[in-house]
Amino acid sequence: MVDGLRPWGAALSGPVDAAMRTVPRHVFVPGVSLERAYGPDPVVTHRDGEGVPVSSASAPGTVAGMLEKLDVRPGQRVLEIGAGTGYNAALLAQLVGPTGSVTTIEYDEAVASAARAALSGLGVAVTVVHGDGMLGAPGQPTFDRIVVTAGAWDIPRAWWQQLAEDGRLVVPLRILGLTRTVVFERAGAVLRSRSVMEDGFMPMRGVGAVREQNISVGPGPDLVVRLDDERAVDASALQDALDHPAAVCWTGVAVAWGWTEHLDFWLATLEGFCRLLVSRAAVDDGRLMTPKGPWGSMGLVEGGTLAYLTTRPGPTEDAAMPTYEIGACGYGPRGADLAARLAERVRDWDRDGGQGVQLWIEAHPGSAGRPEVSGVLLAVDKRDSRVLVLVAEQAAAAV
Repeated sequence: MVDGLRPWGAALSGPVDAAMRTVPRHVFVPGVSLERAYGPDPVVTHRDGEGVPVSSASAPGTVAGMLEKLDVRPGQRVLEIGAGTGYNAALLAQLVGPTGSVTTIEYDEAVASAARAALSGLGVAVTVVHGDGMLGAPGQPTFDRIVVTAGAWDIPRAWWQQLAEDGRLVVPLRILGLTRTVVFERAGAVLRSRSVMEDGFMPMRGVGAVREQNISVGPGPDLVVRLDDERAVDASALQDALDHPAAVCWTGVAVAWGWTEHLDFWLATLEGFCRLLVSRAAVDDGRLMTPKGPWGSMGLVEGGTLAYLTTRPGPTEDAAMPTYEIGACGYGPRGADLAARLAERVRDWDRDGGQGVQLWIEAHPGSAGRPEVSGVLLAVDKRDSRVLVLVAEQAAAAV
């Protein structure tokens, strides 16, 4: 399983490699074949009453990548939010060694019990707490490292309070529906990113959890509007919009494989930003244009009009690395306008660096008001924090 792992393009360090070779993953996923237990994919371990997955063993590459970014040292105190199977906690225990400590918090009692039993069976010294990870570890001092293994909408006050100065927080943070695994380091009252990587995680549960809205449109449905907030959406008006012919706007921006690093954050600055999950059947029947991604695309919804990104083959005829031009298609009475707005933001992203762009993310306590920071691409106010997204080159001057 470990051989050949290169999470986010980097080779494993010695300590992480050794930990993953030492801890037997199959013990934490009972009832699963050895092939699956040591395969490259995540393994769902618990589902709710409706069959929806609520806990899983993350893919080994994701686990390794987060451990590398966490940079755990012997003797450190580590807090894990989301015990899951207990496998990650066991790896953390290997990394901190006998002079360190690991505390893991799990919201689901059954999941916590299973993790505790697996860790105990291996003789791994980890404190497993059944509780709400959004509340941190009450009664415990600060931690050198905090790692969150579920998608978080906010950085709650308890994590700020329990992260030591110069400590590191690794968290899959949802920003207007866009999830990035952010490696933060604390500098006084500010958390500043060291890296920002795209990844997907099951959402956190608990008192501070914020669920996404999913609004079905059309028969089937033809598409689903996914929102990160509580905006009202008129599904009936949007269904009427799908009866309009598509208004298409091409950008002139062509990229290899159609991959657009962090473009979503430029689109997220537009009013009405959302994700649109487009039905393959609607595309195959010719009712909707092919979206940019296999699941759909980021887009806009405004009243009875919607728009999303699409692609077409680009000018380069290199079979080994084909290019695709990015475009936008709109449906509804103002489809051409929304498509043009999306297209212009794609061009803005290209002018700002395109494929080579790197993001910097800062988090400030919500109680600090609105700090003066230059070069902000996107600012999002949450319950306990204010999250700023900046282009890396601009951010360097703001530190």
